[in-house]
Amino acid sequence: MEKKIILTGDRPTGPLHLGHYVGSLKKRVELQNTGLYKQFILIADLQALTDNAENPEKIRENIMEVVLDYLAVGLEPDKTTFLIQSCIPALFELPMYYSNLVTMARLERNPTIKTEIQLRNFQRDIPVGFMTYPISQAADITAFKAHYVPVGNDQLPMIEQTRDIVSSFNRTYKEVLVEPEAILPDNVTAQRLVGTDGNAKMSKSLGNCIYLKDKEDVIKKKVMGMFTDPNHLRVEDPGKVEGNPVFTYLDVFSTEELFKKHCTDYATLDEMKDHYRRGGLGDVKIKRVLNEIMQEVLLPIRTRREDYEQRKPEVFQMIEDGTKAAIEYTNQTLAEVKAAIGINYFEGESYRDLFVNKK
Repeated sequence: MEKKIILTGDRPTGPLHLGHYVGSLKKRVELQNTGLYKQFILIADLQALTDNAENPEKIRENIMEVVLDYLAVGLEPDKTTFLIQSCIPALFELPMYYSNLVTMARLERNPTIKTEIQLRNFQRDIPVGFMTYPISQAADITAFKAHYVPVGNDQLPMIEQTRDIVSSFNRTYKEVLVEPEAILPDNVTAQRLVGTDGNAKMSKSLGNCIYLKDKEDVIKKKVMGMFTDPNHLRVEDPGKVEGNPVFTYLDVFSTEELFKKHCTDYATLDEMKDHYRRGGLGDVKIKRVLNEIMQEVLLPIRTRREDYEQRKPEVFQMIEDGTKAAIEYTNQTLAEVKAAIGINYFEGESYRDLFVNKK
């Protein structure tokens, strides 16, 4: 039975963080290990250039960082194919065909694009490449005929845009492309992990991240400095759990087993929450519990990463081999797309007859 295709990716603008891990990476590892899917992971350097055009060295330097993070969380090169976006010719050509099927009004309505424009304070000085980001992403997904795309909740509008493009193409030309489906994290809270500063999103640009490669002392410093309830000024004050980043992280990372191991004062996390709401439980104490849990979660990831850092030539070869395989794979889709549109002029005799013999 032919395996379903999964396509995911990340912009190499820096090392990956906990938001990436719970939003998508963890799910990618789970899917990889089922053996039911063929998985491609794209290092989206072209998309990273849409708002880093004047700093391409930043992108180059972070390609290896991102792949090391992939390997650190448990993605394996013999089960998952890693590739660099800018090295795949089909990903340059497909967006041109798709752009004719998308209006500017539709792009401007994309909630993900609108949010990112606000975060970057672009106003009207929006690079064209950034505005057409959804079209490029649609090319990435469809070039591999991906059935599923593991994403965080904030990326759902991008998947919907891809589905619109696929539907329009198949309706206009021929049933060639596959409409992808999003795979969201099982934990609803993890779909958009808040930053350590309480910001709605963990983001490299906002400096509110815990990175997968962070050392033990760095993790502790970030956890102990986390935003909590600003009105919980004294230990005896009642505290707010909802919207409190420390409790959000505990909800995401604290399994029943981990909580019992690192917190002996309460039978369950809910019991700790109740005490915090009543008052009498300080922020330092809950942060200490979270720190111990985070240290245990991140230790094996950091250990694997440090091992692969000593084997960079092997990692580089893995990326090159994966990219070559992806070129061959996507060229087939590109050929089918051009045939569907009817612009594969030099293949077969039909177009020769049309051009030469038509009166």
